[in-house]
Amino acid sequence: MAPFEKNAFIVGASRGLGLGLVEAFLKRGWRVTATQRKPSPDLARLKADTLRVETVEIDDDASVAALHTRLVSERFDLIFVVAGVATQAHDPLHAVPRAVAAQVYLTNAVSPIRFIETFLDRLKPGGSLALMSSILGSVSLNEAGGWETYRASKAALNTLARSFEIRHRAEAVSVLVLHPGWVRTEMGGEEADIDVATSVMGLADVISTRLGEPGAHYIDYRGETLPW
Repeated sequence: MAPFEKNAFIVGASRGLGLGLVEAFLKRGWRVTATQRKPSPDLARLKADTLRVETVEIDDDASVAALHTRLVSERFDLIFVVAGVATQAHDPLHAVPRAVAAQVYLTNAVSPIRFIETFLDRLKPGGSLALMSSILGSVSLNEAGGWETYRASKAALNTLARSFEIRHRAEAVSVLVLHPGWVRTEMGGEEADIDVATSVMGLADVISTRLGEPGAHYIDYRGETLPW
């Protein structure tokens, strides 16, 4: 690997924003390791010598541990956990089965933090850990309500990200908590403000600018800081 070449790890890249981020970083000359839960035709169509595809279930500790072992020789400038779910996001909390609400919390908040904890030793000095959050995770900006279980899961992710950074503050760890905008994906819907290309280009710019910056930073795809 050339000394100037950077290495990204995109977790949850089978479609949507994750897939778009893989394409964006490949175009910027980065090496990319991308993960999928099951074989992704869209990811398989990306042909690049600098792309490696792995399969992992982030809600399964054994699956994550096995991936950690398979990537024993890799070191990353960026580890970005994109994976998330929005099951029954439009239903109020009391209408969502307890098991569904619990799974949304586990996948969106618990699993990403456990993942970066496991892979922290694979982060290069001067690199960043990134987590895909949402502006809906901002408690202070919640003036419209709705998306209750999804909002709560992203607020939990934000809180856990800050606690993670505090726990590792002596190591000057960099944690970027990112809002991609309201994007026209399967999750965001056709009425969303921006397309995937706009979002991932902005996110890649923000990451490149803030790479390695110590602390926990809650930022949108335009580089604007959001209130927790």
